[in-house]
Amino acid sequence: MTVQDHTHVRPWRAIDRRVSRKIRVGKVEVGGDAPITVQSMTNTLTADAAATINQIRQLEEAGADIVRVSCPDVESTTAFKTIAREAKVPLVADIHFHYKRGIEAAQAGAACLRINPGNIGSPARVKEVIQAARDHGCSMRIGVNAGSLEPHLLEKYGEPCPAAMVESALDHARILQDNDFHEFKISVKASDVFMTVAAYQQLAEAIDCPLHVGITEAGATRTGTVKSSIGMGSLLWAGIGDTIRVSLAADPVEEIKVGFDILKSLGLRHRGVNIIACPSCARQGFNVIQTVETLEKRLAHIATPMSLSIIGCVVNGPGEALMTDVGFTGGGKGAGMVYLAGKPDHKMDNEKMVDHIVELVEAKAAELAKAEQAALQAAE
Repeated sequence: MTVQDHTHVRPWRAIDRRVSRKIRVGKVEVGGDAPITVQSMTNTLTADAAATINQIRQLEEAGADIVRVSCPDVESTTAFKTIAREAKVPLVADIHFHYKRGIEAAQAGAACLRINPGNIGSPARVKEVIQAARDHGCSMRIGVNAGSLEPHLLEKYGEPCPAAMVESALDHARILQDNDFHEFKISVKASDVFMTVAAYQQLAEAIDCPLHVGITEAGATRTGTVKSSIGMGSLLWAGIGDTIRVSLAADPVEEIKVGFDILKSLGLRHRGVNIIACPSCARQGFNVIQTVETLEKRLAHIATPMSLSIIGCVVNGPGEALMTDVGFTGGGKGAGMVYLAGKPDHKMDNEKMVDHIVELVEAKAAELAKAEQAALQAAE
């Protein structure tokens, strides 16, 4: 059950998503009432198909819904056909200036083209790319970046700003619309949180297409996570955003993890075990920090949404356990209380608690997954 399921009694948790039309990226729906999707981008050389496929596999295992792959040259689009055939998730081909790369990527199996129509040449060339996308069932993403705005917009506005980014986005969108192509989404990203949020707010009012949300070039894992959480969290809380990408100078798998954590914190989507843990203090009955670090690693394989509370003492432990599927509260004297479905169930020695909790969580995850499968079958 998600946070959104409780809004009738907790209206302060309600998030009203912006109404947008729905498009498809391969088999994945984006926009409308579809779940907010999480994506990342490979950083291998695309021409090295084996390395790229291996990284995509890692992203798939982490939960990625969509993966973007850069196609800067003909060697990349040649390899893309093999890569797309092996991928289990839809792939977005990242195209910048050469229109032929867009056509080649569409022919090679791309589910979406990340492209700015105004940057790829004459109207005739734009029409060729649009026709290729139409022929091969590709959607498009217009990707505006504050660091690469058109010269005439920089001259008009004096510097990168939200208004310039939105104008750029709408100019590119108009090209697609004039060619009767409407299967597109838009992003307006900057490394500056304020600029990004303001640009998305303005764009959300100006057009009804799905929005791809992110803070570009956010930084390394820690700082990038903080910036992304502030900016993307603000937008998502306001109902703006249909697919997200956390841009980190780190292993792309970390982007998927952070993306889901942002969505989980807002009750918008859940994947895996949500561990609620205290920061620990002198009252703790066991080493909370070490225990949580170990549990995060040992429970990383679980995709089923569920909650686990790990609290060091009885001050907040029982209250937190009321809201989680499984809980453990330190009680002193080398043991603590195990909670199941919010109720105290049995005591467990601290030395054995990690293995025991892993067993309980795995069993609960299997139970929840079985119940979900049964519900789906009944609905059919």
